[in-house]
Amino acid sequence: MQPGFLFLLLAVLGVAAFLAGRGGAAARLKRGETLHSRPGYHGLFVAIATVAPAILLSLVWLAAAPAVIQSRVLASLPAGVQSLSSGDQSLAMSMIDKLADNIGRLNVGDIDVLRQGGDAAAALLNAKAILLAAPPKPFMIEAALYKASLAATSGFALAIISLGLATVGFFLAWRRLSASFRARNRVERVIEMGLVAASTVAVLTTVGIVMSVLVESIHFFQSVPILDYLFGTVWDPRFSASGSQGSSGQFGLLPLLWGTLFITAVALAVAVPVGLFAAIYMAEYASSRLRGVSKPVLEILAGIPTIVYGFFALATVGPLLQTAGGHIGLNISPSSVLSAGLVMGVMIVPFVSSLSDDIISAVPTSLREGSYGLGATQSETIKRVVLPAALPGIVGAVLLAVSRAIGETMIVVLAAGIAPKLTLNPLEPVTTITVKIVSQLTGDLEFNSPQTLVAFALGLTLFVITLGLNIVALHIVRKYREQYE
Repeated sequence: MQPGFLFLLLAVLGVAAFLAGRGGAAARLKRGETLHSRPGYHGLFVAIATVAPAILLSLVWLAAAPAVIQSRVLASLPAGVQSLSSGDQSLAMSMIDKLADNIGRLNVGDIDVLRQGGDAAAALLNAKAILLAAPPKPFMIEAALYKASLAATSGFALAIISLGLATVGFFLAWRRLSASFRARNRVERVIEMGLVAASTVAVLTTVGIVMSVLVESIHFFQSVPILDYLFGTVWDPRFSASGSQGSSGQFGLLPLLWGTLFITAVALAVAVPVGLFAAIYMAEYASSRLRGVSKPVLEILAGIPTIVYGFFALATVGPLLQTAGGHIGLNISPSSVLSAGLVMGVMIVPFVSSLSDDIISAVPTSLREGSYGLGATQSETIKRVVLPAALPGIVGAVLLAVSRAIGETMIVVLAAGIAPKLTLNPLEPVTTITVKIVSQLTGDLEFNSPQTLVAFALGLTLFVITLGLNIVALHIVRKYREQYE
């Protein structure tokens, strides 16, 4: 049985269990019994007891079954195949997996043709649109059949056990129902456990990401001194590949960090004024009808894919700046800090404007009325009362926009270039940390050299920067909300 069909069947059983439990509780109400919990909670309790154990078992089974099946298939291969190198063995297993996935499309005659091999087997694979690196060998066909049978057996056993567990759960829950049964307490406890589990998954995912990056970064720093990485002014990891191990500055972070901060600064120079002025207008001057239209339209900018912004910068903004610069005697590169910063600034305008608008609107009306009562104009009230009161929240919005800009990749790749430079000229190309992470991990690489491991060190650096900014921003926003909510 396919997992999707099994989950659909469990969902149907859950709905049926809910209706049965609620109906039983409603029948007790009609008989004049006083229930501790509402009938809906009785139905939820029965549904949870029916479905939850079966779903948990199915998830664990589906996560563990592929590894178990793969190990059994590998153990069934001939001794000569098991003694092959890891690369050849991986190629053979990939062909077996491909055949096993398509075994349902083959009949007995097709399998006999494949066993014979030759041109007939190749023609059959082409006719069935089964793309393999070469015609399969006999042991591959047998292994694919064995894997398909194991997968079918695993699916059938999972369906039987899950449905049986659901049936047992239903009858056990049904027997516990009574007028005095605290169904609401049990349901709320299960919901609380689910929320704790969801929070735990989020925390463990973050810890796993950090630990994986940290461990690989430690391996990198065993080959390259951390001070050379942090304070090096030259980025050219190819030196190590050509034989100059330990060359000073070849993994220098400063050019990448400077390019990241330089482009972010240009983006903020665009986004902060435009976003803040837009927020002030929408919150203080625009009518409710105009605000209801302009704010969603402005927030559409945040939904545009960054690759589209990158193409826009590459095809329009860069050549436009180059042409405009040529008219006034400036040599502007099509890929430059200015081009990437302008487009990135437009991209993060909604982060500043939308958050600032909400924060300014949350300033108590009593502050504005008190200012008007003292004779201040609307502009004076905004400058001297509203903005100072909303300043912590606005700073938090700006910091969130900064963290978004620092992590941007596609716009920089297409609009700023890939040259690591320490330059103060915004008309020249630079590159950022995220771009080099992508370039160092592009291609068929092994994770055992400084050229590859440096990507994890760059990721750790970027993680520390953005984490610090997010912590500061959330602290400021939380402090502001505590003041006015």
